[in-house]
Amino acid sequence: MSTSTADLFRATVDRRDLAALQDLFTEDIRLYSPVKFTPFEGRPMVMGLFGVLLRVFEDFHYVGEFTGTSQTSGDGGTADSAVLLFRAKAGGKDIHGIDLLHFDDDGRIKEFTVMVRPQSAVHALGEAVLAGLAEDGLVPAPTGR
Repeated sequence: MSTSTADLFRATVDRRDLAALQDLFTEDIRLYSPVKFTPFEGRPMVMGLFGVLLRVFEDFHYVGEFTGTSQTSGDGGTADSAVLLFRAKAGGKDIHGIDLLHFDDDGRIKEFTVMVRPQSAVHALGEAVLAGLAEDGLVPAPTGR
């Protein structure tokens, strides 16, 4: 079980240490977001996204953890997994969420799924993340509404 990777991930996020996250991800990591249907793919894009998330989330903290195995989205295989429960704020909205981490055979995170509630928080988070990604040049700036 890659519980140690989950523990390292939690500690790294708690420290807001973006540079230390890189070694925990596989090169071809896939991150499934609640605000985008297709995953963010590859370590450079996921690292850019985490840079934005560390800025956007306020009062982010993990409140629980469950470990086991589960089916991955990418290849349908079974992998060691951890579910990390969190609380945070974004855009003035309270967020309850989970991070589902799937690990490769070396214990690195190969797939990452984020789920949040309520819908108003998903909307506020989506707007803040899109603005941050555009600001960092990772996606095109949104056009007029």
